Amino acid sequence: MDYFIEIVEVAESQKSILRQLIEFYEYDFSEFNDADINEHGFYGYKYFDHYWTEDKRQAYFVKVDGQYAGFVLVNDHCYILHGDNSRSISEFFIMRKYRRKGIGERAAKHVFDKHVGSWEVLQHGNNSASQEFWRNTINEYTHGIYNEHDVITEHWTGKGIIFINKVHSTNGTR
Repeated sequence: MDYFIEIVEVAESQKSILRQLIEFYEYDFSEFNDADINEHGFYGYKYFDHYWTEDKRQAYFVKVDGQYAGFVLVNDHCYILHGDNSRSISEFFIMRKYRRKGIGERAAKHVFDKHVGSWEVLQHGNNSASQEFWRNTINEYTHGIYNEHDVITEHWTGKGIIFINKVHSTNGTR
């Protein structure tokens, strides 16, 4: 089945939609980071409002056939890379209904195309599905020109993939 996929910047007026999607993401991710909800029943996301107050952060919705299907958060907070033109996928989420259909791969490539420069994509050490997804997606996107590193963050240990995107595409294709 062919899906119409859109990557749309999240407007400040759409924060409540993104906040709800982040709760789904945090629920899924609690399997790996052992997080619990807070006293108000939410996982919360510490840097949520920063996506509308800091220039180097971008939030994108992933929409499939007009429906919200996930999100991508991009920033310049990197553990491996250092430099003015370094970007990171800080959070990436595709709802279960839309997984394993090529939607996440197309969304990731579209976001990479939006930002020329060095990229860093981290994966939690216990999340083998994420590691496989990112390795396959980045391998195809870069034609095998990338590096993998072991990474230790302040909260977990995992893998990091770095690569350089030298192509800027305005239509999401390479």
